Amino acid sequence: MRAFQGQMSDNQPIRRNQAEKEKQLRDLKETIASMKSHTSPTLKESIQRRIRELEIELRTIAREKAAKAANPDAQSDRQRRPPRRNTIRSM
Repeated sequence: MRAFQGQMSDNQPIRRNQAEKEKQLRDLKETIASMKSHTSPTLKESIQRRIRELEIELRTIAREKAAKAANPDAQSDRQRRPPRRNTIRSM
């Protein structure tokens, strides 16, 4: 049976916001800390790789927020709408 567009089974990555990424990072760190010594090295490596990826993503998000806070004028120029055309109602 085929999936509908936008359905969870579309085999697309799940998009997470910053809070969800932070929670996932905490959970993964707890998981790696609670692993036994006989856990497979490949599993440990994959969790550590995902931890590094999440830390990088969170750092870039923090940098982007800091850049937006430092330059509020640059952001407002980009979002400004073009002026409206003169119509009978606006004259």
